[in-house]
Amino acid sequence: MISVVIPTLNAQAHLARTLAALVPAAVDGLIKEVIVIDGGSSDATAAIADEAGATVLVRSGGRGYQLMTGARRARFPWLLFLHADTVLEPGWEREASLFMEAVDMGKRPPAAAAFRFGLDDAGFRPRLLERLVALRCALLRLPYGDQGLLIPQPLYAKIGGYGSQPLMEDVDIVLRLGRRRVAMLRSRAVTSAVRYQRDGYLRRSMRNLLCLLLFLLRVPPAVIARVYG
Repeated sequence: MISVVIPTLNAQAHLARTLAALVPAAVDGLIKEVIVIDGGSSDATAAIADEAGATVLVRSGGRGYQLMTGARRARFPWLLFLHADTVLEPGWEREASLFMEAVDMGKRPPAAAAFRFGLDDAGFRPRLLERLVALRCALLRLPYGDQGLLIPQPLYAKIGGYGSQPLMEDVDIVLRLGRRRVAMLRSRAVTSAVRYQRDGYLRRSMRNLLCLLLFLLRVPPAVIARVYG
């Protein structure tokens, strides 16, 4: 059984689709609660989450702190962390259930899982980026937060959970998990391409890579946040 944790900030354009993709799993009893932690939206984000039946908390301080707060509130054995503009493709729950069962039954060591990266844009550039992300995940086992993270509560607690940093919280937790405890699922998590369309695919990709390098070099999070934009 899963508690879903979604951090939000002015996410009204995408949140309804993100929540709608969770409905079949909720009907089947796999998802037991959805917790939306809002960073102080000025749009209808909180209202959309409330109307969908989610528990809505308001916490500022950045996405890491929001995720940490949501995890503390979660009541069920598995946690699924999702971005507010990420939509899980139909059928994801079957593959996730098999992974969870394997961990729960001791058929595989405790581990977390992330989904295959997808973008809601057409053309050569988004498909190329998807393949590059797939290569990164295959070689490094380094999924980002827009690929979701499905993790059992005991493992989450063992590695110390999310940190309170405003950025790169997704890389931080995956590095603490380590390659052997990160599985890649075949189901896609399809994320909004708005940032890539606005900034340009090459520029946004290079900026993301620079942020990763700065994080690995232990540059202060405030500096990375300015670079990320």
